[in-house]
Amino acid sequence: MDPDLSRLDETLTELDVDGYLIDADSTNADQYYLSGFDAPDPFLTLYDGSVRLLFVRSLEFGRAKRESRAETVERFTDYGYDDYLEDHGRTEAAHRSRAAFLDAYGIESVAVPSRFPLSTADGLRNQGIDVVVDDGETVTGIRARKTDAEIDHIRAAQQANEAAMAAAEELLGRATIDGDRLLVDGEVLTSERLKEEIEVTLLRHGCALDETIVACGADAADPHDRGSGPLAPHEPIIVDIFPQDKATKYHGDMTRSFCVGEPDAQIREWYDLTERAYRAALEAVEPGATGSDVHDAACDVYEDAGEPTLRSDPGTETGFIHSTGHGVGLDVHELPSVAPGGTELEPGHVITIEPGLYDPTVGGVRIEDMVVVTEDGYDNLTDYPVSLRIESLQA
Repeated sequence: MDPDLSRLDETLTELDVDGYLIDADSTNADQYYLSGFDAPDPFLTLYDGSVRLLFVRSLEFGRAKRESRAETVERFTDYGYDDYLEDHGRTEAAHRSRAAFLDAYGIESVAVPSRFPLSTADGLRNQGIDVVVDDGETVTGIRARKTDAEIDHIRAAQQANEAAMAAAEELLGRATIDGDRLLVDGEVLTSERLKEEIEVTLLRHGCALDETIVACGADAADPHDRGSGPLAPHEPIIVDIFPQDKATKYHGDMTRSFCVGEPDAQIREWYDLTERAYRAALEAVEPGATGSDVHDAACDVYEDAGEPTLRSDPGTETGFIHSTGHGVGLDVHELPSVAPGGTELEPGHVITIEPGLYDPTVGGVRIEDMVVVTEDGYDNLTDYPVSLRIESLQA
């Protein structure tokens, strides 16, 4: 996939610089997107109308020439690093080699992303290179609008996600209720056990994730609490899975809330209200609408029912206490924002819709799908039932 970098060309013109520079390893999504190369150690990517890579060592040199989208692939040693090292030490030698690399392509000024390493920036400035921060985060913005190929990658990650969610739901369905505990095969069912089932399923589908959320009771009242310990019957269990495809690096994201046994009236009311907010937000998704518009649609449902939101009460610690969604791609959280101040949605934007309600005295519920904005609305990339109650094998 060769990205359309015309917006990056425009940024170079607007900032009056000769090139765009990234210094990071490939876990930095902008680095991976621009270079087209996966490497565990930091390397330099220069865009000056062409993509050019510079590596500290030769370890990745051959593979980068084969696999990256770069016009040129070079090493520090090609730019005097060994001589600089003897005379100036490692840090200064690196600064001088980077400057020599830029000089070879006539680069006297560069734009860099806001999280560019300070040491690299200062070192280049000391070598006479003008370094300007790209406050607009241009590459991140370019990444937000997905190509058809990227959408296919995200769809595949979401299909793996659905398989993992089904495995989690199946395990919950096997549970028996024993007082205030859930048992599976005679053992207490824990958050950790459910996460293991999710992660093993994802691995079998070519995906992985470092963490997932399986949170029950008071844990579920914190939207980012990963959850731990025994899972309880009759209480909401939030399962939020956000895997990354190991081959393509693209993510999926989905949340469902389950209850094994009989949820009380408060939880049923919360769930029904959250499903209404989720469907209202989905209906608001279309090109030309803003992320703020979509967020407002969810807030309207909650506020009309008397539930607090951050829009109605910025200091609230209960109710709807987060944004309605976010972009998904090489990062699990990226542009565009589906929140107050969220900008215009465009075809190709992949976003989540995930309203929820939270209170430590009750727990929490959340429903999340992932959709792509189309020319006339949206396409839901999530094909998984929305349902709260799971029948236990034994009440």
